[in-house]
Amino acid sequence: MKTTKALFIGGIKSGKSFNAELYTLKIAKVKPIYLATTEFIDDGMKKRIHNHKLQRQDKFETIEEPLKLYESISTCSDVVLVECVSMWINNMLYHDFKFDDMKKELEEVLALKQSVVFVLNDVGSGIIPENKLARKFVDISGKLSQLIASKCDEVFHTIAGISTKIK
Repeated sequence: MKTTKALFIGGIKSGKSFNAELYTLKIAKVKPIYLATTEFIDDGMKKRIHNHKLQRQDKFETIEEPLKLYESISTCSDVVLVECVSMWINNMLYHDFKFDDMKKELEEVLALKQSVVFVLNDVGSGIIPENKLARKFVDISGKLSQLIASKCDEVFHTIAGISTKIK
């Protein structure tokens, strides 16, 4: 069975999640897994999560796991959509994990012999943040996006709902 690793990267509300869902459904043999990583929930995040659930309807089996990507993905039999790596980084920082921990976790996921589709916010196209934690997040996100992209078969950059294949 041919496996695929793909990355959908773009700005917030760019359409990357929707396009990643369509891509995942296209390559799945059975009902794919939607690995939801969001842990911190306020009213705004609850609304976003609700909208994502409406968008994907019952087309995915959902697993909620904010930290242990490898453990969750390694037990799945078909394609997994990781939604999203940016929230996972946020969670890892909140729980005091270091960059090396995150890198190791993603390297293990990328080495798996199954298809994985990653969604990641492109946060590095703006100014350097004034806030130290925000700078750390942007730096880690940039480094990890390079790692993921280097190991993926396909990379798509999404702007205004249009995903352009860049690899």
